[in-house]
Amino acid sequence: MKRKILLNLILMFVISLSLKSQTELPIIHSKIDVIDIRNGNELVEGNWSLAPEAKPDIYTSNKIGEFVTFYTDLDSIRYRIHPDSVYNFVILLNGQDSAYTQIKYAPTYLDVLKGAKEYNNDKINLPKFSYQDSSDTNLKTLRAEFKLDSIAGGGNEVSKILNLMHWIHDLIPHDGNHENPIVKNAMSLISECKKDERGLNCRGLATVLNECYLALGIKSRFVTCMPKDSIFNDCHVINMVFSKELNKWIWIDPTHDAYVLDEKGQLLGLMEVRKKLINGETVILNPDANWNNKASTVKEYYLLEYMAKNLYRFSCPVKSEHDYETNEKGKIREYVELIPLDGFNQAPKISEKTYKKSGVTFKTYKTNNPNQFWVEPN
Repeated sequence: MKRKILLNLILMFVISLSLKSQTELPIIHSKIDVIDIRNGNELVEGNWSLAPEAKPDIYTSNKIGEFVTFYTDLDSIRYRIHPDSVYNFVILLNGQDSAYTQIKYAPTYLDVLKGAKEYNNDKINLPKFSYQDSSDTNLKTLRAEFKLDSIAGGGNEVSKILNLMHWIHDLIPHDGNHENPIVKNAMSLISECKKDERGLNCRGLATVLNECYLALGIKSRFVTCMPKDSIFNDCHVINMVFSKELNKWIWIDPTHDAYVLDEKGQLLGLMEVRKKLINGETVILNPDANWNNKASTVKEYYLLEYMAKNLYRFSCPVKSEHDYETNEKGKIREYVELIPLDGFNQAPKISEKTYKKSGVTFKTYKTNNPNQFWVEPN
């Protein structure tokens, strides 16, 4: 009996070793911690740092049917990409540190945007978008204090819109790593930035520019442009500005000093850019677009990657006015969100929540009807 038990234990051990050998990950060796990768026909040298602490460190590719190859100074490994492919392997650094690595397929942000479902024309009961009149005392003070008429210049309406964007872009640096000041109106934000030698994030810049437009009687909203994901850690806020001369909304981004045109040189709005990206049509970014006057902003990254990610759904305040997002107890802030039919969190269409700490009530309206969201001002 004891002999039989021993034989069974030995057999189980052999089977266990066999299974283990079958499930062991492929190993390649390296003496360097920064390696090269060929993704299809594109070779990127020294762009992948080994991270043994990541389990696994994931590399994604959208090149279906092509190979991804990792090159170390000693070894290489390659896999062909398929939509359902997930490949795991180990890069052994200096014979001791195991960098668990994974290669898998992931669509580009533009692919995700192109896969978005259409909208519909179903209407929900939305409050009317409103735009504060330039006669408001706070807006009149802003206009006089910063000589906005002089900054806008004496040209046509479009040139004034662009001149104000250029001014804000140069006046306040973009700083996406810190929160904006507590008081969120143009006068206060500009003052805080000057006093503390600081910048604002994209929402702060769009807020300041929005009030400058309103002060000159130009209808404008700031729009939060968001990805498909229901939970995300990055989005972008720009301005949609209504040009009476062009009779349309146009795309204005003070963070990147950017606007977008079609192949005929006509200024485009957010919805037009979104449609053209989905349809593979021509869009042109102004050549002087830049970040903080330090780095050029190029179409390939800004429109085809970053904004392709963030043009999936949109949100903006119902009221475009001075100091709208400064929290005050008892204040009600209303927002409308435009979502394609396959977007997450479609319901409830109308929601309301009051936060105890600030005492502010937020009301959110969700619509699948672009005509309700992009409605022209009266």
